[in-house]
Amino acid sequence: MSSTRPRQPGSPLTRTLRFLGVSVLAGALAAGIALPAVGALGLGAKNAARSFNNLPDVFKTPPLSQASQIYDADGGLIATVYDRDRTVIPGDQIAPVMRKALVDIEDNRFYQHGAADLQGVLRALNKNAASGGVAQGGSTLTQQYVKNVFVEQAGSDQKAVLEAQRQTLGRKIQELRYAIELEQTLPKDQILTNYLNITFFGEQAYGVEAAAERYFSAHAKDLSLPQAALLAGIVQSPSMYDPVTNARLAKQRRDTVLSKMAQYGSITAAQAQQAISAPIKLKISKPRQGCITAQQGEGFFCDYVHHVVVTDSAFGKTAAERQALWSRGGLQIRTTLVPKAQKALQQSVTSHAYTTDDAAAVMSLVQPGTGRIVAMGQSREYGLGAHQTEINLNVGTDMGGGLGFPTGSTFKPIVAAAALEKGTTPDQKYPAPYSMPWPAMSDCAGHTYPENGEVHNDSPSLTGPFAMPDAMAQSVNTYFAQLEADTGLCDVSKMANALGITEQAGGTKLQVVPSLTLGSNDLTPLEMANVYATFANHGTYCTPVAVTSVTKPDGSNVPVPQANCHQVMSAETADTVTTMLLGVVQDGTGKPAGLTDRDSAGKTGTTDESKQVWFAGYTPELSGAAVVSDTRSPQDLDGQSIAGETIGQAFGGTLAGPVWRDSIEGALAGQPAGTLTTTTLPGGSRSDG
Repeated sequence: MSSTRPRQPGSPLTRTLRFLGVSVLAGALAAGIALPAVGALGLGAKNAARSFNNLPDVFKTPPLSQASQIYDADGGLIATVYDRDRTVIPGDQIAPVMRKALVDIEDNRFYQHGAADLQGVLRALNKNAASGGVAQGGSTLTQQYVKNVFVEQAGSDQKAVLEAQRQTLGRKIQELRYAIELEQTLPKDQILTNYLNITFFGEQAYGVEAAAERYFSAHAKDLSLPQAALLAGIVQSPSMYDPVTNARLAKQRRDTVLSKMAQYGSITAAQAQQAISAPIKLKISKPRQGCITAQQGEGFFCDYVHHVVVTDSAFGKTAAERQALWSRGGLQIRTTLVPKAQKALQQSVTSHAYTTDDAAAVMSLVQPGTGRIVAMGQSREYGLGAHQTEINLNVGTDMGGGLGFPTGSTFKPIVAAAALEKGTTPDQKYPAPYSMPWPAMSDCAGHTYPENGEVHNDSPSLTGPFAMPDAMAQSVNTYFAQLEADTGLCDVSKMANALGITEQAGGTKLQVVPSLTLGSNDLTPLEMANVYATFANHGTYCTPVAVTSVTKPDGSNVPVPQANCHQVMSAETADTVTTMLLGVVQDGTGKPAGLTDRDSAGKTGTTDESKQVWFAGYTPELSGAAVVSDTRSPQDLDGQSIAGETIGQAFGGTLAGPVWRDSIEGALAGQPAGTLTTTTLPGGSRSDG
């Protein structure tokens, strides 16, 4: 029953005559918007015709907002996200009985009339005159579709939505003008399909596919006669005829649809009576959308993906373009998250810190050489309830995260890398007393320190002299203060910048001060995981990536951000740092985190008053950074109950180290062990893991 009419002549006079002919403008346009008086009809028609002719010729239909799906690296669904729950489907995926039901109740002459239905308008005028009000409207399905397009264009702007729904003469003129254009360019069947995909069915369901899923847990192609009649009836007033909240009125409306279908010959009287005698049977699928529905702690990664799409210029030149892409939806977003690694990480963070603890365990895992984020999680659940949060502590505020954490001594390998790049050798020795005044140094702007006060080691017994490997293994603060001074604050900060650290997590300027070497800046686990991945990758830094592909509803692909891998230090420097960090987990402060079945390298970090403890490290296959911190003020971790145990004295190796170790072991279980590349250290020794 589809038809396509040839485009008619488009001169203003022709359009005006056509307009006046179909209308009397639709009998004062829709039987509810009468002109002031019959005597004014001529003047009103002239003004309406003028408005009609001044409208733009092209009616632009926006892409319908739909649900998007976010998938992990194995193709598993992480979450469905949408502004409007809608899945656009072709006409052959809609049950014929659904199409008939909608036409019979809303516009039974749909296939016989053009953009306007003069018979319908006159019928509505007579009915409304008899009732003294607006008992029946005269809009065709095509006009209703145009109105729905205006509502769709308004998006979530409630003021714009109300304006699109206003029953004014100007609005009716717009609807009719564009309905005429649609009837000239699209087959009737396509207009009906478009209508069924755009219209609202209540209960957050837009379009017939989402409605079938919501009310019956079925697809639109499988709708039965009673189900189709119920959905067709809802369209007139989704709130009044909502079968979930008003079953009685919903059944009355459904039965009216069935009677109309019999009246117009779409079904037999017997079929109608059988369906009318059947009670409404719902099988509700409650709307489950958003990152809060993700499992295995994936909600934080899901939230990160959202922020990537709306902030990265790869997805649009302007913030408005990127937000429009996300809001329109219908995207198939495939990501880097590896389910096995995510499960291991989530089990680790939640077993080493309970959700109800004041302290939280937070960790990110990335793949050296690709920048791929393979796991991300924290012991706090994703949500808005008690002991929950939507703040992703793995990233900074610009990506939906927090203010970061002082990194403690996990920053020292960055200082070592800067020193090695300047030609300092690992056998460089310093006296390294327990305590000493800060040595003089200058930043890139030429500002000269010393900083007030003294720098000291964690223990009075920790005194030098030390060479770089032993100073790294024992995390000797006074050694690295002297190494930083000789290297230069400016070069240390430039190395940090090259490794992706350009500002603090809260967006404030990186503090290039002597305490930089002690990890005084607030950074994030994702940043530190990427720093250490650079050492594992022989000095090649890769920006973190979370998205591997994005496919639009039409099957086209959206360009996605690339890892931008580039050399930031020599392979010799990176491998020398690796060799020293192997010593940290073999015989130094990181020994509790060391792996027994594969090479691993890493560094501990404990901040002032033990408010945060870190472990950052890597194998050839994975790099990760874990932090445990009180997320309140924060408070000293010493004496707190964490994972059911009272912490005597918190250290990076003993508290954060096991979080890292268990995550890595689980993520790599069953995979062959690679070998980290090492160099010769002072004294001719060589660490081979």
